[in-house]
Amino acid sequence: MTAMAPSRDEPDLSFLLDHTSHVLRTRMAAALAEIGLTARMHCVLVHALQEERTQIQLAELGDMDKTTMVVTLDALEQAGLAERRPSSTDRRARIVAVTEKGAQVAKRSQEIVDRVHRDALASLPEEEAEVLVRALNRLVTGHLATAVEAPQPVRRARQRG
Repeated sequence: MTAMAPSRDEPDLSFLLDHTSHVLRTRMAAALAEIGLTARMHCVLVHALQEERTQIQLAELGDMDKTTMVVTLDALEQAGLAERRPSSTDRRARIVAVTEKGAQVAKRSQEIVDRVHRDALASLPEEEAEVLVRALNRLVTGHLATAVEAPQPVRRARQRG
């Protein structure tokens, strides 16, 4: 005898969010690659331009582990976009300083990021786009504001099932 799959009572929110997030990330990666950046590089440049931040602070903002942060900073330094400097307030800490070239690239990359987001939202009727953004902001600041510990984090977008 073949078992029957359970019926679904609710929309598959996990699939919907995972799939759209995955596709948006691939589009973002392709668009930023045109100027030689990754999304992580963009994130570091933009946040380092906002205020003096340490490598650790930038890694936390970009949700990167230490190894990924070091690789990202190495690439930014190699491209002449940023450099590590001693902090003016804590001689044990290193801050990330964006070069003049890096600031110009960050401006361009922000325009690219904004365009990718704008294009995604423009695919919806205006009122639906506004509702979507409002609802996602509510989830991010409310019920889904804090992640819980999971036995194994899932990194790959799953297939609809």
